[in-house]
Amino acid sequence: MRISAGIRFNEFIINQMSDQKTNKKRPTKKYGSKPERSGKFEQKPVVKTQQNKQTAGKSQAIKATEGVRLNRYLANAGICSRREADKYIESGIVSINNKVITELGTKVKYGDVVKFNDQTLVPEKKTYILLNKPKDYVTTLDDPHAEKIVTDLIKNGCKERVYPVGRLDKATTGLLLLTNDGELTEFLAHPRNNKKKIYQATLDKPATKEDLQKLFDGITLDDGAIKADAIDYCNPEDKKEIGVEIHSGKNRVVRRMFEHLGYRVKKLDRVYFAGLTKKNLPRGKWRFLSEKEVVMLKRGSFS
Repeated sequence: MRISAGIRFNEFIINQMSDQKTNKKRPTKKYGSKPERSGKFEQKPVVKTQQNKQTAGKSQAIKATEGVRLNRYLANAGICSRREADKYIESGIVSINNKVITELGTKVKYGDVVKFNDQTLVPEKKTYILLNKPKDYVTTLDDPHAEKIVTDLIKNGCKERVYPVGRLDKATTGLLLLTNDGELTEFLAHPRNNKKKIYQATLDKPATKEDLQKLFDGITLDDGAIKADAIDYCNPEDKKEIGVEIHSGKNRVVRRMFEHLGYRVKKLDRVYFAGLTKKNLPRGKWRFLSEKEVVMLKRGSFS
């Protein structure tokens, strides 16, 4: 719900909480008289652009006559995003047929041998995994002090090297997408694409309507202005449970928003990400995305 249309958001967020069941009455009271922002929970029109036709479980073929740009080849190999690949190319650690390549835009053709840091690359098949992250697992894969890493949960079912799209801090639970598709990762993570995230926050004390309105109107944190796109109580009888919709990818932003107003977030659970929900996905479990879901993500069909 937006703060001015409480029932809509409340019903939506509770329907996504597979870890929680409730039969209690939904609130109908509206907060304030602010006009509604645009954007109901509905599919956006699909923009007709040239799309990557590869689907889940199929590796992308390189056309012998055309080839593909080197940065895209590195992304398809699961090394990094295309933007990061440009930096690696310019640094001189990428070669084609034993020739160091530093020129951006160079294409890889069928039969070429590409090396990254002297290791020959073979593009992996694209893999897309949705995980319901438990507490105490970290999403930073190179943390030498981490006892539990999210990839530990999928190591017996996925041989490809996949990486989290975005971050969830150690204490935060909920939806996390993992993939070796560098292009999709960059698309979903870039701020300009405004991918919707919905969280359920459990606070240390009841939140007032006035404070929810402040978060909806916008506050200023140390790293700039931020506001919730929608916010409301998940249950009218428990004002410690708050549903928050946000697009920002700033670090720990939901926790910091509430801390700014004097609340401590005891639990934080992401229940929605870019059109994906936790439905039928228990805590600690994971599944491969369907072909339809992969296409939806690549097209940006949902915010």
